[in-house]
Amino acid sequence: MVDLDWKAKMVSSDISNKSSKVSIPTPFRLLNMSSPLSTSASASSAYEYYLRLPELRMLWEAKEFPDWQNELVLKPALHALETTFRFISIVLSDPRPYSNRREWTRRLESLATSQIELIAMICEDENEDKTTAGTAPIVDLTSSNGVLARECSSTEVWKLHGETTVVNRTSESSLLPRLATWQKSEDVAEKILYSIECEMRRCPYTLGIGEPNLSGKPNLDYDAVCKPNELHAVKKSPYDHVDNHENATLYTVHQILEAWIQTAKQVLKRIVSRIDAGNFETAANDGYLTEKIWKLLSEIEDLHLLMDPDDFLRLKSQLMIKSVNETEAFCFRSKGLVEITKMSKELKHKVPFILGVEVDPKGGPRIQEAAMKLYAEKEEGNKVFLVQALQAIEGALKRFFYGYKQVLVVVMGSLEAKGNRVVTSSDSGDSLSQIFLEPTYFPSLDAAKTFLGEFWSRGQGGSGLTRWMKK
Repeated sequence: MVDLDWKAKMVSSDISNKSSKVSIPTPFRLLNMSSPLSTSASASSAYEYYLRLPELRMLWEAKEFPDWQNELVLKPALHALETTFRFISIVLSDPRPYSNRREWTRRLESLATSQIELIAMICEDENEDKTTAGTAPIVDLTSSNGVLARECSSTEVWKLHGETTVVNRTSESSLLPRLATWQKSEDVAEKILYSIECEMRRCPYTLGIGEPNLSGKPNLDYDAVCKPNELHAVKKSPYDHVDNHENATLYTVHQILEAWIQTAKQVLKRIVSRIDAGNFETAANDGYLTEKIWKLLSEIEDLHLLMDPDDFLRLKSQLMIKSVNETEAFCFRSKGLVEITKMSKELKHKVPFILGVEVDPKGGPRIQEAAMKLYAEKEEGNKVFLVQALQAIEGALKRFFYGYKQVLVVVMGSLEAKGNRVVTSSDSGDSLSQIFLEPTYFPSLDAAKTFLGEFWSRGQGGSGLTRWMKK
């Protein structure tokens, strides 16, 4: 049995005679203001109207394959990737001589690769979850003996595996195959196609948008799932008449952002349901997927740094983008971003269930001790992976908002980044600072690691820890 009185013994016997003390983080004092995630309804409505989000949500939330549980997770991710293909076309068609086309190309290649990696993670999940295996709408190219229907205009790439002939199918509606035939974008498209080939190697199927498919895997019915034609039908903003080339850039960047926010929302819902069902391993996988999505959101926001300063600030005036109050951050006009931020924070309430204990109504360290036992015994690896993933989400979330504030400083100036007012004391802070300066969402896990670290740093050694574990 574990001696749960180890903390008192350790403090009294070895730590009390030393000068340093274990300190547990205490909450920061911030402004007494409303929730940092709040924003005006009118600003949010204007943001959604500009991006045509109601129409996009109808596409994201349309359930057309009832047996395929991954549909609502994967569909907005594919929409984001397809929108990125359109973005590449916009950038390479930019007539302005002062556009940094070289860096734009590199950033969009990197963005596409990052998205493909996450899409592959989502597809890999279908192999691990028995309830979703084999439910995706795929086209098995081996079943036709290497023959496509006469009316099908897909590119045919013949491969021979022993006696099996495989035909590689290419999407008829996606923009990527067209980019591969355009001289300006040919090299970018080829890199993306090979990225798909590499990232999808552990998945039960490949995307089917022109990648080599050297392993002859079944193809996802990309056109039926993504519906590129319907997606590109909303490629124009209601303010498309505004004479500013950065308008298309801003509009497209935020459509990609919102699509991944939608995916994050679905993944966070799945984390909660999997924890409640006791599927800690798959919940941990989703936790690390959510962490990567937060990092991807940061990468998307960084694209603002490549926009021409004068053109962007002129666009800001043309679209009448301004702060409604002194502490509002522009990013909180996205209802989806606010929602996934709250959902990520609310995961802290799942820690007691994961550890198998109840919260001590008297405020005792019951959860902390259970976490200490979990870390030390090393017998329930899936639970360790899960709580580590939850803390990874917190770290990525706070880095996103810290990074977003730096982007605002560069793009709009420091006054805008501080909510249109100067921070005059250490006790004041804008809405973004409140988020990344918040104390940890998981104080019990933090305290457990603090005491575990102190246990080792005080020279207890392996034998001391072994004796403690056996008590």
